[in-house]
Amino acid sequence: MKTTPEITAELIHAIPKSDLHCHLDGSLRLSTLLDLARRDGIDLGAADEASLKALLRAGEPCDDLVHYLKAFDVTCRVLQTEAALDRAAFELAEDAAAENVRYLEVRYSPILHTREGLRLDQVVNAVLDGLKRAERLYDVRTGVIICGIRNIGPETSLRLAELAVAFKNRGVVGFDLAGAEENYPAKDHSEAFRLILNNNINCTIHAGEAYGPESIAQAIHYCGAHRIGHGTRLKENGDLLNYVNDHRIPLEVCVSSNVQTRSAESFERHPFKFYLDLGLRVTLNTDNRLITDTTVSKEYHLAATRYRLSVEELRWVVVNGFKSAFLPFRDKKLLLRRVNEDFDAALEGERQRQADSRRGAARAPARAPSPASPKSAVPADPLDPTPAA
Repeated sequence: MKTTPEITAELIHAIPKSDLHCHLDGSLRLSTLLDLARRDGIDLGAADEASLKALLRAGEPCDDLVHYLKAFDVTCRVLQTEAALDRAAFELAEDAAAENVRYLEVRYSPILHTREGLRLDQVVNAVLDGLKRAERLYDVRTGVIICGIRNIGPETSLRLAELAVAFKNRGVVGFDLAGAEENYPAKDHSEAFRLILNNNINCTIHAGEAYGPESIAQAIHYCGAHRIGHGTRLKENGDLLNYVNDHRIPLEVCVSSNVQTRSAESFERHPFKFYLDLGLRVTLNTDNRLITDTTVSKEYHLAATRYRLSVEELRWVVVNGFKSAFLPFRDKKLLLRRVNEDFDAALEGERQRQADSRRGAARAPARAPSPASPKSAVPADPLDPTPAA
């Protein structure tokens, strides 16, 4: 009888994963942000990675969602050219592929990248070019979600919905509503979502992150959302929670981000495991790799360790991510078959690795530890796709 391996960082890295909720402008590399600023003569107020990370408060607790969103004022300053957008998109997909993310949906609002004169279609094409270039080099599939912004206004959302329609079947797989949630109800943007639904386009909406379950109800019943971004406060309305569960509406959960924005009081108080135990279709995602200082592997490892996931629960969350992808049914079916096969292979590889490690430890004679230099004593972090120095 085969033993069930322990869920380790190595196993998390090896399994196939998805990221359905990832913002382009919140997921740049620090080095790229600095390089783009230097090239375009932009003073970010920070001259090196350490000071820039501090300026962005990357991974640090924020007062609330509005405070968290201020970091995007910095990142968007360097994303105003086609070359910068192409590079950011390529590197995001490259970083995702390095940690075995097989499917990545990248979301952003093109209107935020037109300050220096780019047309909306130029913005979209630049991002698509970067993603497609990464697809040709790496084992990752990508799609774009165009975002309306709650606090910019319904007229702009409608314009961006028209853009999503124009790029349907050309790389854009969905439409979203992002931005400050409180005082900016989703129902005000219902005309944009009516256009999206009339054109048979997938849609997801940020809801239940900085406002209560009423926001989630609006997203579903006024705007026809097929998925919910975050959904942290869904637990406050049991009837709505059951509706979401019964209708298999996926939740794009971003645990670290939710704690950072105080949408959840702490990791312990986050409802992820509660939702999982009830059978909701929960998925794990990064939200913003840079601003939250995370990766997909880190989010999975955090969930596995803090919420004591079993291997089968881990598989359930992985499969949920691919089931919830904005992909055609036949493509999704083929992808899911491969994902399950590769999950089994990763599991067997980790089982063998742990067995070999135990045998080696049993055979090894006891000996005094030898001193090691600080650099050689630090192993490469399997949760960080960045190559070790």
